[in-house]
Amino acid sequence: MKKYILENYVKKILKSTVYEIAKVTPLSFTPLLSKFLKNNIFIKREDLQQIFSFKIRGAYNCMRNLVKNKKIQCVITASAGNHAQGVALAAKKLGIKSIIIMPKITPEIKVLSVQSIGSEVVIKGDNFNSSLKYALNLVKNYGYTYIPPFDDSEVIAGQGTLAMEILKQYKNKIYAIFVPVGGGGLIAGITAYIKYLRPKIKIIGVEPEDSACLKEAIKYGYPITLNTIDMFAEGVAVSRIGNKPFTLLKNIIDDIITVNIDEMCCAIKDIFENTRALSEVSGALSLAGLKKYIIKQNITNKNLICINTGANINFDKLQYIAHRTALGENKELILAIKIPESIGSLKVLCNIIGKNKMFTEVNYRFFNKKKANILIGLKIIPGKEDKKNVINNIRNANFLVKDMSSNELIKLHIRHLIGGKSNKKNYKEELYCFEFPEKTGALIKFLNSLPEIFNISLFHYINYGYAYGRVLIAIQLYKNNIQQVEKNLDKLGYRYWKESNNIAYKLFVK
Repeated sequence: MKKYILENYVKKILKSTVYEIAKVTPLSFTPLLSKFLKNNIFIKREDLQQIFSFKIRGAYNCMRNLVKNKKIQCVITASAGNHAQGVALAAKKLGIKSIIIMPKITPEIKVLSVQSIGSEVVIKGDNFNSSLKYALNLVKNYGYTYIPPFDDSEVIAGQGTLAMEILKQYKNKIYAIFVPVGGGGLIAGITAYIKYLRPKIKIIGVEPEDSACLKEAIKYGYPITLNTIDMFAEGVAVSRIGNKPFTLLKNIIDDIITVNIDEMCCAIKDIFENTRALSEVSGALSLAGLKKYIIKQNITNKNLICINTGANINFDKLQYIAHRTALGENKELILAIKIPESIGSLKVLCNIIGKNKMFTEVNYRFFNKKKANILIGLKIIPGKEDKKNVINNIRNANFLVKDMSSNELIKLHIRHLIGGKSNKKNYKEELYCFEFPEKTGALIKFLNSLPEIFNISLFHYINYGYAYGRVLIAIQLYKNNIQQVEKNLDKLGYRYWKESNNIAYKLFVK
């Protein structure tokens, strides 16, 4: 990279007028995370901008420079959300009409935000590229002015003001800055400013594993269009890196690291626990990369900076994120275990696992007389030792066991589908729901309190983190009639109720 190119970007950054609308965001030190990771971790809080995203910087800088040179009647852009909000707010500030083309995957919170600012929103296309194509057709037909989300020198310069703030806010030696990558505008702006003024600071790009367009471009030597991209981190779900960002980055970026869904979910939790901010997935991407890089490079006592680029997340996505976080932190172990289909086998297995283990879920359904497959989730101590001990204890008791913690099909689907109708037709069963205080050992205590005469034909338990846990159990009725069964259940001391007449049970389980 020729130095005069970087110098031109630095001049643009220094002349930027973004502070007419954007704010200088804090660079927050994270004591808890720093102690855990054995490095000094700082988070640049772009989630505190007016639109809860850094994108206002590039959008406003681009539009402000356009109105200096010509009269603009209407601007248009294609965006999955944050750039859209930036364009909408900048247009409102400058008194310009704006039209935003948003793909169908755009979170509702971003659509509503853009509409509330005053822009016209058109939902068109299944992804960013199809929305962009539609927007460019409108530019051609109606003469609108298109505001690019990343592939523009003024947008890049606007995003680069973030790097200018970092160097002003932190005067000590910085080892590396971790930057999320979508189309490349943010990392290009930061790289230009940092490498011109402090070239020894490493710039590490972070991308999702299944939408790593910069990594692929550097691999091949030119921007390529990915055939498919994962939409989990929709804010960086771009299939092709911008030409201008790639030209700037290809020879001076220090490294690119990719992360998976579980690692991104963990980073969202880390940001919340350290700043009480709820980051969007792409906003936590750089922290996920930072954590992975520390492990990969085995570095300690370094000053590391990442960027929370946004907080525009749909609330209904949080349950899924929380569910995946334990796996990403290696705090949950999912096991598939084969046990004899006999009275008391489940109880024996759970007691082998131990009373000091917190179960996150247990899934079992009677299918035949010989063997039963059970899926069990457990909270474990991060690292290999605890996992190894749990699995060895089960194997030493002559149970067949397989670690399913990294099986994506299990995590996304199968763990929620285990069950179904039993193929045993010559017995009657009754379905009950039990409630008990949720604490370590509570599930085993519950199992041990069940009379030995009970043969359980269905068992389902999930720990949702509530004060009380719920277990769904089906009990086979052989010699025991319903009155005898419920008399024994009353003695357990747990709140319970019958669900045998529930329509869901009759349709899908009975």
